[in-house]
Amino acid sequence: MADLEEETLGEVSGDEGDAAPRDNRAKILISSIAVLVVIAVAAGLTAFLGRSTKRAGVSGGFTVAAGELTYRSMVQGPDFGKLVESPIGAASTAVPTVSTVPCERSYTASGVLLCLQSEGSLMSQAYAEVYDSSLKQIKKVAIAGTPNRARLSADGRMAAWTIFVYGDSYTTPGASTRASMLDLKTGQYVDSLENFNAYVDGSLYKAVDINFWGVTYTADDNTFYATMGSNGKTWLMKGDFKARKMTALRENVECPSLSPDGTRLVFKKRVSDDIRHPWRFTVLNLATMQETPLAETRSVDDQAAWLNDSTVMYAVPHADDPGSDLYAVPADGSGAPRLLAANGMSPSVTSG
Repeated sequence: MADLEEETLGEVSGDEGDAAPRDNRAKILISSIAVLVVIAVAAGLTAFLGRSTKRAGVSGGFTVAAGELTYRSMVQGPDFGKLVESPIGAASTAVPTVSTVPCERSYTASGVLLCLQSEGSLMSQAYAEVYDSSLKQIKKVAIAGTPNRARLSADGRMAAWTIFVYGDSYTTPGASTRASMLDLKTGQYVDSLENFNAYVDGSLYKAVDINFWGVTYTADDNTFYATMGSNGKTWLMKGDFKARKMTALRENVECPSLSPDGTRLVFKKRVSDDIRHPWRFTVLNLATMQETPLAETRSVDDQAAWLNDSTVMYAVPHADDPGSDLYAVPADGSGAPRLLAANGMSPSVTSG
């Protein structure tokens, strides 16, 4: 992606120099015995630097040659909430590199990091923050709500995020979501997709209870997909950023995520009225509009991401604590879920 100009939108607190990379310590997570061992590493995420490196603490070292799995650490302690990365081939047992950047939701693409986080304690303020390949903060946007979803286009140009304006879940009465978009090249900012025209069955749709969430981008940096909810229904919307227009493609689609090859969407399909188990991950073929339920039968409230063209990944909450683990499952409906990385959420893949 072309170099991004340093720019700030909304409220800004502190000096941008504070966001520069600093020396930090990585922590070795061996999930099978739950032991953290402090080791010295360079600050920042090595995958963002676009070069190979070796990880201390692993017998014989580990050379990063391709992609990295980046996610939010859910390990209780000083690194809780910080962004970490692991080699994809051995993410569940590998030594994660810990960054200095805390995020509530995150997404990485082409050397760009989108990080949603709240600052302050009693009166916290949420921000959407964008970092370049050296983990220098280049944009900071004040957002009025609770961070919920984060996405970037494949080349890192287009950023989108979803927040809860009030309430704290889709199943909470009165919950309201807002989806925002930012063109990191031109600086064009859309505070809410409610400013776009939305069409259902060929007619302009108007209602007081419209909500949008779960944005995902195609490769052209203009076309996107998102969920629209209103009157107890949800629709898969196909959007045109330049035209500020969205068109409904089908009902009962939530939190879509486009495959790397652009041919399929994985989404949450509502399969039950039981608020404890409402969803099933499903893949939609955009050419045939055929749906394939995935082998993950747990009801998971997440915007799944793609590990590669044949595998999707997502966070499954722990049953006995506030944490979560990352799982992966084949995108063709075969196989079974497998543990991808313990104690993580908000996963994405960076290129090496």
